[in-house]
This record gives sequence, structure tokens and C-alpha cells, in this order.
Amino acid sequence: MTASPPGDYVIRPIRADEWPAVRELALRMLKDPVAHLAFLDRYEEAVERPDGFWQKRAAGGAESSATVRQVVAEGPGGAWLGTVTVLLEEPGTTDWAGYPVELRQGHVVGVYVRPEWRGSGLTKALFAAGLDWAWGRGVERVRLIVHEDNARARGLYRKLGFVATGRKIPLASAPGQNELEYVLEGR
Repeated sequence: MTASPPGDYVIRPIRADEWPAVRELALRMLKDPVAHLAFLDRYEEAVERPDGFWQKRAAGGAESSATVRQVVAEGPGGAWLGTVTVLLEEPGTTDWAGYPVELRQGHVVGVYVRPEWRGSGLTKALFAAGLDWAWGRGVERVRLIVHEDNARARGLYRKLGFVATGRKIPLASAPGQNELEYVLEGR
């Protein structure tokens, strides 16, 4: 299938009441053939979560949140074509892996674009919206974590200007495997 022309979508923050669409897209993400490399969550666990979980997740990343922003690309007919979420991390705290956070920074998570839209420029547009939000909140850099075997994602992040820091984060769920940290310094 050929992707629609760039611009045949709207990039926008999610709203809290859109939790059913957040759930649907998250479950779609977790069915992707490389989900085991791209996401820490697993479909079998996510599909069993109650509505309250998805309502809280949507509210936490909605346009009204001061610390998390989930943006989506909404295509013709209202279909969600992809998403990026950016979390703000404050100095003096620790991140999800237990490492100290030394700078005010954004942390990109949950990157997903439907296969038929990959290569269309949609991912770049999603990143632009998420990064603009983070830079607008005074972050000094933006980082992301990517599985060492996810070559496609690593290539994309390099194209977007992210640079590997050399930090390896061992995966507790998969001994011997690592996540790699990439950063994009402030503009």
C-alpha cells in the first residue's frame, strides 16, 4: 500500500477523553513485528488492562498535561496513523531505569507509525511536534532509549539528529540485551 501524500494528516496532542483510541493504537503498536525490540510493554499484558488504566494514560499525556505530551497524526476519517510521546525529566530525579537525571530533559517514548505510513515523512512530523513541545518547556536536551538490535529505529533517530551517548542500559527482562541511549542537544 502506498502512503498518502505528506500533509494528508493533522499532528495534534491527544485529549483525555480519547482513551479508547489511545488503547487501540497502543495495542496495534504491540502487535508490530518488532514490538519486542521497540517497547517494554507486551500485548498479552496490555490487552488485559482495565479501562481505568487507559483513561489515566490518556489523561497523563493529554494536551492539558504539563509534564507529558502525546501527539498523534490523525488521518482521513479520524484514523490515528502514528504517535510520539515526550516525558519531561527533572534534574535530581531518577529515570525509569534508576539512573540519575542531571539535566532538565525530554524523554521520547512510544514512537510508532503504521507500516503503510513509514517512509512518508510522518515520523519526522511527529518528532517535530513532540520536540517543539519539549523545547518550549526549556529542556536542555531530548533523549530516547532504543534496543541495540533495532537497527531501523537507530537509523531513523540518527537521521533526526540524535547521537548515541555510549550509555548501555541492561534489560532486566532479557539478560544479555541492552538498550542504548541517544540524545539531541538543545537548539
